[in-house]
Amino acid sequence: ELRDGLTTDGKFITGSQLQPTSMASSVRMRNGKAITTDGPYAETKEQLGGYFLIEVETAGEANAIAARIPSAEMGTVEVRALV
Repeated sequence: ELRDGLTTDGKFITGSQLQPTSMASSVRMRNGKAITTDGPYAETKEQLGGYFLIEVETAGEANAIAARIPSAEMGTVEVRALV
């Protein structure tokens, strides 16, 4: 399994599947008050299904790992660096 291999290589930090967007809530601060609404931030057909947090040396290495994620064959895997 991909996760096991990344763990063995010392690259996997954490990751998990996420509940569907129908289970989400969105929080906004307006005039010092928190406003919470049911549902996702944006109404789109696409949704984030889960995440892997990995530690790699290059963006190319991250992209190569992303290509190995099984859902990349049916959808899209987005790769972003931490700030």
